[in-house]
Formats: sequence, structure tokens, C-alpha cells
Amino acid sequence: MAEEVKKPRRPVDPNSAKYKLGQIAARAYSDAVEAKARGEMVGWCSSNFPVEIPETLGLFVVYPENQAAAIAARGYGEEMCSISEADGYSNDICAYARISLAYAKVKKCEGQDMPQPDFLLCCNNICNCMIKWYENLSKELHIPLIMIDIPFNPDYEVSDAETAYVKAQFLAAIRQLEQLTGKAWSDERYREVMELSGRSSRAWLRATAKACYTPSPFNGFDLLNHMAVMVTARGKKEAAEAMELLEKEYEENHRKGESTFRTEEKHRIMFEGIACWPWLRVTSSGLKSRGINMVTTIYADAFGFIYEDFDDMCRAYAQVPNAINLEKARDKRTKLCKDIHVEGLLVHTNRSCKLWSGFMYEMSRQIGEECGIPVVSFDGDQADPRNFSEAQYDTRVQGLAEIMEANKEAR
Repeated sequence: MAEEVKKPRRPVDPNSAKYKLGQIAARAYSDAVEAKARGEMVGWCSSNFPVEIPETLGLFVVYPENQAAAIAARGYGEEMCSISEADGYSNDICAYARISLAYAKVKKCEGQDMPQPDFLLCCNNICNCMIKWYENLSKELHIPLIMIDIPFNPDYEVSDAETAYVKAQFLAAIRQLEQLTGKAWSDERYREVMELSGRSSRAWLRATAKACYTPSPFNGFDLLNHMAVMVTARGKKEAAEAMELLEKEYEENHRKGESTFRTEEKHRIMFEGIACWPWLRVTSSGLKSRGINMVTTIYADAFGFIYEDFDDMCRAYAQVPNAINLEKARDKRTKLCKDIHVEGLLVHTNRSCKLWSGFMYEMSRQIGEECGIPVVSFDGDQADPRNFSEAQYDTRVQGLAEIMEANKEAR
């Protein structure tokens, strides 16, 4: 393959949403580093643990999943995975976990540093691998772990019984954190955080929905970068303001006939699964070079939490993508495909995320039939670069492009 010629980066307007969101994401690390230096306790937190709890308590937490994605995207994923594998962790387990366990051991990586934790916050509504990953961190670092169990829901809606079960654990986690850190819970502060989280989430979901315009006013890969703020900071005022600015910019792009997708939009697809962070440029350019815009992904919308009160928040965290049944998960994706007028579905069969990838074979078949769109898949990994074939990816995307083009000509 010929060496890629990198084009000079466009300067980023400091008044733009992109710049502001980048600054917020960076401060998630720098604020925690400064807090640690002041002697405050800092936590490591799983991405679907209720961010409203540490935010209300005024605690500084950082996110190992975000860190692992950054490390992988900057080319250090294999190095960190190899450290964990040398300690006996299998290549079959999640690459985020392997990177995180390695970082806890070596405590430094040029890809992304963050302070070592004094406590751990984990919620298994993502997957059960999270439980063992955080248990091992707790044992190896000799620090407390606060665990919330949100069981997989086989029913379409979250029952009152499950909501009560989750609520009891949220309240127990708050009490544990108060005792551990000396911080006090405030209902008034929680209402402020809840309002800001709602503002951020509604603006984020309205922004991602702007892809309903043809052409889309944005490149879907932008969402993969911006969503970091929704993971770490959606309960902060600056996040709400930046997301509202993002929504405004996308609407303005549509009005002007502009887009951050810098070529002709010939086809529109949904991308299913977590991004291949080590191969982000390859996966993006493989689509862009064919005029294919990835206009939507459930992965981005998953971090828009809409709720009315504490009980409703408990119910919302029991409805994240990996905690709901196939029928509800399918219907959410089908709605996105229809609302945003996609022409194809590109599925990442992710070696790291076996829960997500395992049910995608049947779900993607049903989505394809319901929406009348072609479905293709490729093998990859969210953070381990060894589990991806550039040639296979290119072949699959080329095949998808040919089917979409044939369908367009037939119409």
C-alpha cells in the first residue's frame, strides 16, 4: 500500500463546538490530575455508571474506557495489551480491560496518562467482563470497589421491580461514597446536575438527528470524537452549552448547504458497534473515498440520557444498549435507519465486545429485512490493532458500495 500523504489539518476555530468539546474532554483528565495533586481522592469509573452521582458529590473521576480508546487511537494499544498478556491475561478478553490493567501496573503511557485511582465505580449494564476487570483492579491496587448490578432485561420495558432494585443500589453507592470521601449528597445539587444532564442529552440527540437532512451536515465520524464529553461531562454546564452550540452549527451547515463530510455524499450508512480506534483513519477513509457517509450509530446516541427524576434516572440506566433485549435493541436501530434514510448497514464484528457482536448476526438480519437495506460485516477490534484486516475491510466496504449503487440505479 502506498504511503498515505497526510493533508495539513484545518485550524480549529476556538469559538466552535469542536474546539469547546475538545477542551472539555481534555479537562476531564487535567482536572483529575490537579485534584490528585491537592490530595483529593480520585476514582476510575465505568462509562455507564451514573455520572450524576460523582458529579453531584463533587468527586473527580476518570474513565478507563475513554483512556483505552485514546491509547489505541494514538497507536499504543498493542504495546499495552502485550503487557497484560505477559501477565497471563488472554488475548480473548476485552482490549479495553487489557489496556486498563496494564496501565494500572506500569502507571504511564504516552497515548494518554491519567491519575491512579483511590476508589473504583463499576456498573455491569455494559457487560459482565466489567465485573472481573474492576475486581482485579481493586485487588491489584488495594482500593475499594463500588459495584452496581443492573441485570439484562429480557422484557421490552423496565419493570417497577427492576427500577426499585437499581434505585436501592444507587442510594447505597451514594452512602458508600459519602463515607469514603467525606463528601455530602445534596438534593438541590442533584436537581441542578439532572437539569444540565438533560440539556446536554437533548441537545446531543437533536444534533445527531440532523443527519436526517440530505446531505448530512456532518461526517458521522465526528460523533465518535464528540461523544467523549457525553460520557464524562454531560452533567456540567459547559457540556450543555457546547452541545447546544453543536446542534446550532449543524443546523447552520444545513442552511448553508455545507457539511464536515468534505466530499460528495453518494451513500448513507449506519455503523454498528464500537469504532476500531487503532484503525480510525483507515475505516473513515475507506468510506469517504467512495462517497459513503456514516450518518448514524447507536453507539453515539446511547449516551443521551433523558429522565425526569431520580427514579426515572434509575430506569434510564437499565435501558443502555447492552442491557436490553434483542427486540427493543432492534427497534431502536430500525427507527434510526428509517428516520435518517440510510441505504446500508456496516457491522463491526468486534473481537473485544462479544456480547454486542454475538447478537448482531440475528439483529442485523432483521434490521436489513425491515428497512430493505444491505448488511455487510467486517472483523475488527475496538483497541487491539492485531485483530483487523485492512484488505478484508476494504473488500466488504467495496461490496456494500456496489450493492447500494445498484439499488439506487434500480430505484
